[in-house]
Amino acid sequence: MRKPFPIGEARNLPFWRRPITLLFVMAMTMPIAFNAWSALLNNFVIEVADFDGADIGLLHTVREIPGFLAVGVIAVILIVREQVLAMISLMLLGVSTAVTAWFPSLGGLLMVTFFSSVGFHYYETVNQSLQLQWLPKLRAPQILGWLVATGSAATLVVYGLIVLTWDRFELSYNTVFLASGGIAAALALFCLLAYPQFEAPTPQTKRLILRRRYWLYYALQFMAGARRQIFIVFAGFMMVEKFGFDVHQLTGLYLINLVINMTVAPMLGAAVGRFGERRTLIFEYIGLAVVFAAYGGIYTFGWGVALAATLYVIDHILFALALALKTYFQKIADPADIAPTAAVAFTINHIAAVFLPVLLGLLWVISPAAVFALAAGMALISLALALLIPRHPEPGHETILTRVMPAPAE
Repeated sequence: MRKPFPIGEARNLPFWRRPITLLFVMAMTMPIAFNAWSALLNNFVIEVADFDGADIGLLHTVREIPGFLAVGVIAVILIVREQVLAMISLMLLGVSTAVTAWFPSLGGLLMVTFFSSVGFHYYETVNQSLQLQWLPKLRAPQILGWLVATGSAATLVVYGLIVLTWDRFELSYNTVFLASGGIAAALALFCLLAYPQFEAPTPQTKRLILRRRYWLYYALQFMAGARRQIFIVFAGFMMVEKFGFDVHQLTGLYLINLVINMTVAPMLGAAVGRFGERRTLIFEYIGLAVVFAAYGGIYTFGWGVALAATLYVIDHILFALALALKTYFQKIADPADIAPTAAVAFTINHIAAVFLPVLLGLLWVISPAAVFALAAGMALISLALALLIPRHPEPGHETILTRVMPAPAE
């Protein structure tokens, strides 16, 4: 095992071996595997695996289970360093993506998807923890914005290559899965071997913790997960069901979102640094409430496709402001709590994923407008919670209620 490298001495390393550079390489690596898999999945399961609606629903349920169980990261980091776990998780995601086409059956795809999802969700949990430990508080919002932009750029390259080469070179599913997953796994292995194992100044608590003073962060994470499920499951579905979007048209919206995110995400990070988490999140939740209400208006009043496409893009931009939730926690947290709380928060964020898509799918059959009305209501609840964030959050001043109702001893 390599000797841990104090992160305070990282400035003496070559630029390409510093921790912030590693975060950018990781931000680029994950989308290569995950988004190639996402781009091909629906066509693959229909054309090769002969899935029906029930099969794809089961697949996505299995895919969300590791997110709900992300709290297991706390047990793993008892024996594996977080940075090492991040690389192993990325390699698991890459290898699982690479072999996807080798299992063209329901059972096989459920198995490989589960392992891929373990890699993805454990990586995301640990990655968030490393970001908050390694980034200085004053620069964290802007750097997080640049990390979002880097992920968008990597995704844009993946989508662009698939669009440009799929028909021209008559690529097979196996070729694309192998290439994207193999590249991601190779980059993760490179990161594991080429970078020092950085050690943050504060050792992390390696047990499950639920602190009452973090209750507002937990609540905001739960609401964020619920809203995310509605957007992921139903926003794109609306574009296909109501407006008859073809694959290339929906992909075009994805590409527009990516290009805008590459440009806007760093500015959004700077805005969080300038205006603070409270104002930024208030703006996000007001915007989301309006967007979801307008989605419902499309079904109720028959508004057109141009508005729907515009709302889809705005919706995606607003979700990028969720980085403010990370920096809010960074400001209020005991530095030793970052890793275990990242795992707990990721599990809380995925609670809604276990039941919400199924229940709202049943409601969708009756009234799509009601689904989006419910989403608008969730955004308003998030707005009410965001109003409790102080202008300058810090330990001991986690909410505006703290001064008048101090948190009980833990």
